[in-house]
Amino acid sequence: MSKSSKKGSNPGSIAQNKRARHEFFLDQKFEAGIALQGWELKAIREGRVQLAESYVSLHKGEAYLAAANITPLISASTHVVPEPQRNRKLLLHARELATIFVATQQKGATCVPLAMYWKGNKVKCEIALGKGKQQHDKRATKREQDWQREKQRVMKAHN
Repeated sequence: MSKSSKKGSNPGSIAQNKRARHEFFLDQKFEAGIALQGWELKAIREGRVQLAESYVSLHKGEAYLAAANITPLISASTHVVPEPQRNRKLLLHARELATIFVATQQKGATCVPLAMYWKGNKVKCEIALGKGKQQHDKRATKREQDWQREKQRVMKAHN
């Protein structure tokens, strides 16, 4: 049973970064392709991806997915030395790169990956610009989520 066939998950979803939604106020989202090696694609098909500690770094006008862990398969080729946490190039349009670069330099925002998913036979990564939350912001968000959940329970019991 693959990760994408689990109950309640999006059929094209590979990995989610739930921590980013908790740690940041998310603003503008982008869809980026990822430059992968063959062993990485095979490992992604097996669902061996973790985005929890990952971030997007900008270097020489290009964006890279850093600290994303893709665990290699045991049956990886003998002539390839797999690097689980190497920087992977994100494929974005020039105007999207410019928007991200300006936002991270001037506004103090950061760029974080939110999800990795299949789009056709390509692997895509959803990234977003975000500002960090402070502890009281996280508590307020949690309180709001709890209130929405309780409101749904009351409405369901009432109907």
